[in-house]
Formats: sequence, structure tokens, C-alpha cells
Amino acid sequence: MLIGELASATGATTRALRYYEEQGLLESERSPAGYRVYRPEAVTRVRNVRDLLASGFTVENVKSFVRYLDSDLPEVFAYAESCAGNYAVGARRVAELQERIESLTRMRDTLVRRMPWLAAEPPA
Repeated sequence: MLIGELASATGATTRALRYYEEQGLLESERSPAGYRVYRPEAVTRVRNVRDLLASGFTVENVKSFVRYLDSDLPEVFAYAESCAGNYAVGARRVAELQERIESLTRMRDTLVRRMPWLAAEPPA
């Protein structure tokens, strides 16, 4: 399948697909004309990459999950000692996100304290 077809099948842009490939998250072969050609399994891989990114993982985080990206990801990951490294990635990311949430909350609270009318409900 060509890059445009993969983009259509996954909802990703062709630019994103090239970026995933550049980052080692996706592989393609080249046609005799030089076009990127993807295997059918690439649809699942791209959907999983996009799902993990939408869940709050970074591209660097997703790289640690590469071996799991070619099959459907579970809605809930069960903990297993053999996957401890992957769970550490998730735990670090949750901690980073919690820190950002707390920082943004402090900034919002400071702004509202200085401009209390911003806390009011917007007119309908």
C-alpha cells in the first residue's frame, strides 16, 4: 500500500507517516519508482502509534513499545515482571504529566487570583 493509502486507512497525514518512519516506528520498502510501499500490517502499527501518542506518551516513549505495535493493544495492560521496563516508561510519563498538570493549575490559579472576573462563567 502506498503512503496516501496508509494515511487514508489510519487518519494520519503523510507527513506524520514519514516522521514515524524517520523515528523508527514504521518501516516501508521502495517500489521501482521510488515510492514508499507499506505492508498491510502497517495499518495496525500506525493506529497503535497514534493511540499511544494520544494517550500522552511521547515518540521516545512509544519507541520502547515497538515490539507490541503490530497487534491490537489491550485497553488495560496487565503488569508482568517481563515487561517491567515498559511499565517504568509509563510510570515516568504519568509522573511528568502530573507535574505539568500541577504547574498549569498553579498558573491558572495565579491568573484568576489577579483577574478574578476570569473565573466567572462566560455569558451564554
